[in-house]
Amino acid sequence: MRTPDQPYPPTVFTDPGEADRLRRLRTLTHIVYALYALYWLTGGLTVLVAIIINCLKRGDTVGTPYEAHFTWQIRTFWWAVLGHVIGVALLFVGIGFVILFAVGIWTLYRVIKGWLFLYENKAIEPRAWF
Repeated sequence: MRTPDQPYPPTVFTDPGEADRLRRLRTLTHIVYALYALYWLTGGLTVLVAIIINCLKRGDTVGTPYEAHFTWQIRTFWWAVLGHVIGVALLFVGIGFVILFAVGIWTLYRVIKGWLFLYENKAIEPRAWF
């Protein structure tokens, strides 16, 4: 059994179209991670584009190594939205700033970790918190 830190085993394709499809999905997954990373520079605009791509293309990733990355990205988005809502709601008592900072760091960590795992062809556990 493969642990999450091990790379995916090399795949032998009998259909050249499948190899091309996986290459395109890998590229798309890199692009989506880049859109999530640009979140801090665009005031959140690129994250909206990223989540739309995640939702529209998620079905294409089923059964591929990129399915876990898409789930990881989608879960990161929704938990970050929840954290931001809580943080904004608590701004008036002062603790909201701490929550928003923590959510920002957590989101940055997940984007970096996911992107590195993708780059290294490692499996990622999409339901993990860290």
